[in-house]
Amino acid sequence: MCRLFGLHAGDSVATATFWLLDAPDSLAAQSHRNPDGVGIGAFEADGRAVVDKQPIAAWDDTEFAAAARDVTGTTFVAHVRHASTGAHTIANTHPFEQEGRLFAHNGVVEGLDDLDNHLDDLDAAHLVLGDTDSERVFALISAEIARHNGEIGEGIITAITWIAEHLPVYCVNFVLVTATDLWALRYPDTNELWLLERDAGSHFDARTDRIHARSDHLSRRPSVVVASERMDDDDRWRLLDPGELVHVASDLTVDARRQFDRPPRHQLSLSDLEAEVAASQQVRP
Repeated sequence: MCRLFGLHAGDSVATATFWLLDAPDSLAAQSHRNPDGVGIGAFEADGRAVVDKQPIAAWDDTEFAAAARDVTGTTFVAHVRHASTGAHTIANTHPFEQEGRLFAHNGVVEGLDDLDNHLDDLDAAHLVLGDTDSERVFALISAEIARHNGEIGEGIITAITWIAEHLPVYCVNFVLVTATDLWALRYPDTNELWLLERDAGSHFDARTDRIHARSDHLSRRPSVVVASERMDDDDRWRLLDPGELVHVASDLTVDARRQFDRPPRHQLSLSDLEAEVAASQQVRP
């Protein structure tokens, strides 16, 4: 299963150290469980987006993923990909950048010909540079944000409502960040997405075997983390409800609401997916 990670550090920059594969030695013997790509993006103090990502074709490539990298920013998004659609290329590796926003997705959306036609109707097909369902979902969100005069929340709601009504959906969990805000959605109930509001003074060292983040800055400051799984034993981690949309503002105010109270019209189960696609959606050690 793809791993998602989003972090909001507040209204001033913080530096965090990331490892995108935290246990390469133990994983190296399990090449059939290779991730297909890793990436991290952040917004620096001047509002500029910086993305560092690479597809992974073999364990020889994991040196990139396992290396520690210091990243400075206000908002961060990281992703470890297990491909459901699209080849192992930079263009298909998360996070994606569009219109001053970064995006990473966990899940499967089918009916891509219909989605492509809808993007053509919205004059948004040019936003798609690769082959993935994820980048197409992002392009639809971007198009709807533009149609709603830059209102990100309204754009997300309109885009996901159209997807839920018209396309077969297994999961469309995502993290979207700008220089000042973070948005996250869990929809429907197939894959988990967790939220942690961290206090100042709590040690910041969050990890799974895929993504590890540590920050001295954020051990002294509050922050908000979104992740596809709990990353430490803090009992304040909260599993988002299915259909819950989260917005974290620059002052770390969290607005979370159950925006989508019905499952997609054409909800897929694992048994509906092709074997390789289904495998990409299951939790791997």
